[in-house]
Amino acid sequence: MSSVNLSTITKKFGNVTAVKELDLQIKEGEFFTFLGPSGCGKTTTLRMIAGFYYPTEGKVKFNDKDMTTVPPEKRNTGMVFQNYALFPHMTVSENVAFGLKVRKLDKSTIMKKVKDVLQKVRLEPYIDRQVSQLSGGQQQRVALARALVIEPDILLLDEPLSNLDARLRDEMRTEILRLQREYGITTIYVTHDQVEALSMSDRIAVFNFGECQQVGTPTEIYNHPINDFVAEFIGETNLFHVELEETVNNNARYQCGELGVAIDVAQPAVLDDREDVDLKISIRPEAVKVSNENIEGSNVLRGKVKIVQFTGAAVHTVIELSGGNQLKVTTLNEGSFTYLKEGADVVMQLPPDKIRVVPTLRERS
Repeated sequence: MSSVNLSTITKKFGNVTAVKELDLQIKEGEFFTFLGPSGCGKTTTLRMIAGFYYPTEGKVKFNDKDMTTVPPEKRNTGMVFQNYALFPHMTVSENVAFGLKVRKLDKSTIMKKVKDVLQKVRLEPYIDRQVSQLSGGQQQRVALARALVIEPDILLLDEPLSNLDARLRDEMRTEILRLQREYGITTIYVTHDQVEALSMSDRIAVFNFGECQQVGTPTEIYNHPINDFVAEFIGETNLFHVELEETVNNNARYQCGELGVAIDVAQPAVLDDREDVDLKISIRPEAVKVSNENIEGSNVLRGKVKIVQFTGAAVHTVIELSGGNQLKVTTLNEGSFTYLKEGADVVMQLPPDKIRVVPTLRERS
């Protein structure tokens, strides 16, 4: 296992800066995820760790060893690509053994290692089958086995589940996490899927505009986003512009023109050193209280149910407020008698201790 230290990494392609001044430390044995939209710099960062790209500025270190310009084949990393990159004319065994043959191991050692890893990914019965005859999930496990069989110090996965259907993605998330825990290997995972990031990671780095916006555990990222981009990208949220009216201790009151009311918040805003910061309140749909009857307390709103979406475990409701703004509400499915009806008038409360006040992210110039 190895730790990974990225020190002020910048990668430029001509006049385009894909990654800007990135500092990250990934611990030994950690499952670390790069999360963000397309073009945000996460895959470029992964490829600099793998050695496929060299940084324009900064250093890449494994433990304390400088790997910045070391070629990929000398980094002892295992890579799983989005399209798996398997050899279709080879069997499962031949695909998995490829990296070991390159390392010139003897045949008996290669076969033992291949059988061991195929047993761990639960593909031993398919050892002599052509990979073209396998399902998508099975091909994904062959790609994992090929990366793991060389006993890498670091496992790198670039959106490995994006080609699978929803049910299979759920299964493979569990499978990848099981293997990572079993091997105890340092794993860096790239995805744009928030569910993958939240359910699998020890820590997450959220990327946008080629910069890392926030690093933290899944609960830290979800419950305490650093700005409006992170709040909106990690799960559903309701965002409204506000202006500070007054602060008393850790409680604050904000004027919200979009909601037409003053909003009380039981925690201070997340601010930086700029004086002209635009602020927003963020509240998760599951934190909003909604009722057909009156609700006592602060931050009470009234509206009309516009859309009700049943998803099985939960019910998602869109409520239209006066002025045309909308509020998203999520409730657990506790039976059809609890579902709100489209067109019904309802009362909502935004609990002061569930509201996060965050700065608006400015695009990089």
